[in-house]
Amino acid sequence: MNSNAIEKLAPIFSAAFALIYIFSVELNWALVTYHPKIHQWGWLVEPSRDGPPMYWYGWLVTSTLGATAVSVIALPFLKNRPTQYWLGWTVPLLVIISVFYLFRDFFLR
Repeated sequence: MNSNAIEKLAPIFSAAFALIYIFSVELNWALVTYHPKIHQWGWLVEPSRDGPPMYWYGWLVTSTLGATAVSVIALPFLKNRPTQYWLGWTVPLLVIISVFYLFRDFFLR
């Protein structure tokens, strides 16, 4: 893959990652679960084994795989189009604002 393709895909990947991440957190689409107290991993969303489970790693894996798939699908459509730089920062910024909104009770205690 040449640098021109990477330059065109980076904004698409960033936007897709941000959108998929917000859905992963809200709907708990975790591909792996980590149980920190017993240092064990599990597939998909698992209930607590001993102490609270961590889904964050699973959300990252879900978002990375989803954004990679979106980028690969978008590649043929982007070959003759200009790079969409605005997409790479606008969508993640909106997602950050929505995360603050979703977790407003946590921040405003």
